[in-house]
Amino acid sequence: MKVIIPMAGMGKRMRPHTLTVPKPLIPVAGKPIVQRLVEDIAKVIDEKIEEIAFVVGHFGEETEQRLISIAEALGAKGSIYYQEEALGTAHAILCAEPALSGKVIVAFADTLFKADFKIKPENDGTIWVQRVEDPRPFGVVKVNDDNVITDFIEKPQEFVSDLAIIGIYLFNDGEWLRKELRHLIDNNIREKGEYQLTNALENMKMKGARFSPGKITEWLDCGNKDSTVHTNGRILSFLHGAAELVSDNLQSEQSIVIQPSYIGRGVKLKNAIVGPYASVGDGCIIENAVIKNSIIQSNTRLKDVVLQNSMVGHHAEVNGNPLDLSLSDYSTFKC
Repeated sequence: MKVIIPMAGMGKRMRPHTLTVPKPLIPVAGKPIVQRLVEDIAKVIDEKIEEIAFVVGHFGEETEQRLISIAEALGAKGSIYYQEEALGTAHAILCAEPALSGKVIVAFADTLFKADFKIKPENDGTIWVQRVEDPRPFGVVKVNDDNVITDFIEKPQEFVSDLAIIGIYLFNDGEWLRKELRHLIDNNIREKGEYQLTNALENMKMKGARFSPGKITEWLDCGNKDSTVHTNGRILSFLHGAAELVSDNLQSEQSIVIQPSYIGRGVKLKNAIVGPYASVGDGCIIENAVIKNSIIQSNTRLKDVVLQNSMVGHHAEVNGNPLDLSLSDYSTFKC
């Protein structure tokens, strides 16, 4: 089994947090989004992952080494491929063309999920879906009475189905997928200006491929600040009671950590209440503060603040009372 993770996007909806780090490396509950994604995938499949191929922009050698380490921690080979221009989902996957062989999972790195069961390959593949109230921003599928997908529709403006594709796909024949992706690019077949994976899936279906919908317990989006903070809280809820949530070298003076919360290494708390649903990265100093339902990245100092529904970057400083805050790395907020 191989896993392809397209993650070359600029993460504009997550700015300012993606100005210095790719969105999939933003931590939720103490781990980068992309690390949690591949760990979740490993839990729900019955086969060993041989390779994890990351499709990236030019994020730098340090980021690439972090990604390779994430793959190696799961016993898989890590490989890096580049997408020079954002030309759509089909184009992004084809950038990892050498990895398109045998059984392949494609997972876009801005989503997490919860599933309490194993996914076994059915028919020619599995497309993970979830019912949504407003399907217009998503690719959706229609299914027949035999629970086989009959149609793929990209961002329908009129209702055809509420089964949204969450961005995780399993293909039993990676070579077949590669040929259909190559057909789109070679013949310049675009929809809404981009090469769409749903067009390749539709072509495979027309040639006899049978895809089953894979349903999950919960779909967690990491597309913007608010959704990522919500996802952080949900992941903490799943991990509630785990010993690794609070580092064993926490320095706490007249402070309380309300679970579920994550506290990294070397954190200092003084006259502080942290939690519930707060993640605090390594090396942070928090004084005279209340922090809940927020993500605080590493080496940041918070003083005389009450924060909720907030994201604060690495090496930042906050002194005042902003409540709902989105602050980038190496920034200062005072009031």
